[in-house]
Amino acid sequence: MEIHREAQALLGELTGLRHRLHAHPEIGLDLPRTQAAVLDALDDLPLEITPGDRSTSVTAVLRGRAPTATEERTTVLLRADMDAVPVSEETGLPFRSRVDGAMHACGHDLHTAMLAGAARLLATRRNHLSGDVVLMFQPGEEGWEGAKAMIEDGVLDASGRRADAAYGLHVFSTLPQRLFTRPGPMLAASSALLVTVHGEGGHASAPHLARDPITATAEMILALQTMVTRRFDAFDPVVLTVGTLHAGTRRNVLPATATFEATIRTFGDSVAVRVGEEALRLIHGIADAHGVRADAHFVRERPATVNDAAETAFVEQTIRTVFGDDLHESLSHPFTGAEDFSRVLAEVPGSFVALGALPAGANPRHAAYNHSGRAVFDDAVLPLGAALYAELAMRRTAVRPSRLPATTGEVL
Repeated sequence: MEIHREAQALLGELTGLRHRLHAHPEIGLDLPRTQAAVLDALDDLPLEITPGDRSTSVTAVLRGRAPTATEERTTVLLRADMDAVPVSEETGLPFRSRVDGAMHACGHDLHTAMLAGAARLLATRRNHLSGDVVLMFQPGEEGWEGAKAMIEDGVLDASGRRADAAYGLHVFSTLPQRLFTRPGPMLAASSALLVTVHGEGGHASAPHLARDPITATAEMILALQTMVTRRFDAFDPVVLTVGTLHAGTRRNVLPATATFEATIRTFGDSVAVRVGEEALRLIHGIADAHGVRADAHFVRERPATVNDAAETAFVEQTIRTVFGDDLHESLSHPFTGAEDFSRVLAEVPGSFVALGALPAGANPRHAAYNHSGRAVFDDAVLPLGAALYAELAMRRTAVRPSRLPATTGEVL
């Protein structure tokens, strides 16, 4: 519990950093102000720091003591994402976003502060580490392939050898303040469906003299929803949500084109491929029926985030040992959100943890979910996240891979 107590003592410092980041959110791969805040927070620590080549990322390596002849040197990677989302904040918080159209609505400001806190906790214990810790401060998680950019920059080998294990966490504004884990799929794979419907413009009073792309588009969107519920197994879930829809300039003018984009979430490669095939077939069929033409593209984006069974058992054991059984909960099913930490876990065994950050006393049924302009995350969880990062690094560098606890139960 020593690390957890020290983390609690850092609450004011971590809260201050989180609030500064929250008030000045940045989007994408170019986060100069955020990067500067992270570098400032790490400035007095014994770290080997490397800014990114492809982005404003920060990679920091903390060297532990040299291992003895009977010890195996281990490298642990800890990751926090740093970017915001293009959402206008509606919380009214005193530290609310000062940037129009940008908000830390997914809690990445908390992740960044937690990892900076873990760096401080670990730095005072570097002589007890029988390995190295790589701190991965990542921009561009929200659809900008920031993890891929950092992997290409060499973050997985930043210590001089490939990381043996990787851990990340994510806060959720509607979950109680506990830690949630599961082996196997933790988050879904994401794909994109991009559609432009080409018709013939005309006067809205004489639609028979034009080719209306709007009605065809409306039928496509509704048919896609039916496709998901009628062609795919409910026990191998598919989520398809249309997030953008654009057409026309005035109510009395039929436009020549209409466009829409959808995000698709799946858990298996074969299902993702089939969704793409079925969606394109449906869209082109409806276009033909309406006498219009559709340019439609199905794009595979991120793979599913899959937790290694042994590493997840180790995480669960650490949580129960350090924080108690009451702060741990095993998930029965994965989330349908997507994460580019999946690219790290595709290369290195590890585990991704969910951390509930519902404000104390709030009703989870009425709380706004991540990505909402009204989403609120409780600063009180900052020490818990920082301590978890630090405990995982401390304990994993002291554990040889062959001695990791075995998983129990089946992996979906």
